[in-house]
Amino acid sequence: MKTTTQQNTDQGLLNRPEQLGTNTKPGYVYEQITERIIAMLEKGDIPWKKSWKTRSAWPCNLVSKRPYQGINVFLLHAMSYESPFWLTYKQALELGGNVRKGEKACHVIFCKRFEVENAKTGEIEKVPMLRFYYVFNTSQCEGLKNIPAAPETSASAPTKPEEIVAGMPTRPEIKHGMRAAFYHPKEDFVGMPDRPRFDTGAAYFSTLFHELIHSTGHACRLNRPSVAEGSSFGTDPYSKEELIAEMGAAFLCGQAGIEENTMENSAAYIQGWLKKFQDDKKLIVQAASQAQKAANFILGIQPKEDAPAEQTATA
Repeated sequence: MKTTTQQNTDQGLLNRPEQLGTNTKPGYVYEQITERIIAMLEKGDIPWKKSWKTRSAWPCNLVSKRPYQGINVFLLHAMSYESPFWLTYKQALELGGNVRKGEKACHVIFCKRFEVENAKTGEIEKVPMLRFYYVFNTSQCEGLKNIPAAPETSASAPTKPEEIVAGMPTRPEIKHGMRAAFYHPKEDFVGMPDRPRFDTGAAYFSTLFHELIHSTGHACRLNRPSVAEGSSFGTDPYSKEELIAEMGAAFLCGQAGIEENTMENSAAYIQGWLKKFQDDKKLIVQAASQAQKAANFILGIQPKEDAPAEQTATA
């Protein structure tokens, strides 16, 4: 019979991304992440709409103190642990602790870029490849030493929503007095109803964040095709651009510590996204990556290209 340590060690082998190898079929990582998101939606749980009432909700790695990015934020936040800290099985051992018997890991993804030669041009190109990385919350561990009481990361620093809006680089004009909230890509301005028309300040800012995320796609900012090309912008309520805006607004609400509560949570809404994700296994990961870039642009954050593997999830 195996001891607890032996059992956890066997489980720990699965936490090494190299153990997953490169023998998995193309798109395997996308499929696994998408299936998990679909399972949440089928239960009526929309991961990018979970409450951001407390700053402790923002997940980060215990050892590096770096916040997780992209789809990883939603995957970890959806676990609903009070502690924001996550770590691999190996990191738990290095801190003198262990993962309790029976605890299940949460997989996150990271992007590793490989240099390959282009068969046509002969030029060296960097090709991204997604890999799994399995992590545990500190609440699932025992015997860990020197755990900080709160995350010491830029993502945990309190930021007032007014400051986020005011600090946005090359911010578009915001015109109030409109009947509805929208972003006009050709004239590059955000239209908003007057603030008193919103029930709460959080509702106002979450809506404004949504439209500002759209505006980051303009050619003078991130030049996102779904906005910059203009022809199909806003035509499909379940388009990739709309998902980017929803997720990006969730990131900004998390940064501001407010609860995003203005968007519908109906069965039709969920079914719409379920069909999209079933048809396109890369959609959720790619949209989350673009949403993170958009939020970072508004916040003036320039992620380091050599960020630790467990932090990144770029598609």
